[in-house]
Amino acid sequence: MKKITFLIISLFLFIYINACSGYKPIFSSSNFEFKIADYSINGNKKLGNKIYSKLHNISQSNKNNPDAQSIKMSINTSMDKLATAKDSSGKILEYKINLNTNIIIYNFLTDKEILNQNFNNYSSYKVQDQHSETLKLENKIIENLIDTIYQNILVKISESFETT
Repeated sequence: MKKITFLIISLFLFIYINACSGYKPIFSSSNFEFKIADYSINGNKKLGNKIYSKLHNISQSNKNNPDAQSIKMSINTSMDKLATAKDSSGKILEYKINLNTNIIIYNFLTDKEILNQNFNNYSSYKVQDQHSETLKLENKIIENLIDTIYQNILVKISESFETT
């Protein structure tokens, strides 16, 4: 009985481990065959550079790939910080950060527009007791918004490269 139980458990584990062996991440850098040949950043340069550096890291993996499409991109980023809640004395209790990014991607050789998309994301946060804690929270929210926009850009790039 122990041998049969051991055999069944071993077979189950073998099947389970074998089923996971074909794992491939959805957004691996090999799925995006593009090289950034030229770029421009307008608006908030600090936020635009953060988005560009994330895209540049993916494009670097295709530097020696002859099938990778050369693109030029324009990134226009703006950020608005608005007070959304105040107490009776006028002290701000909550802020809303709105990050607006417009990205235009062209084929480098033909100058044909591949993607022209506007991404608008926002998030709210409450003012903390310590000003430094409020700044840390604000920076973390900005990083999260940049990551969200970056992921949305990757989705749109993959969709637009499939259609071309």
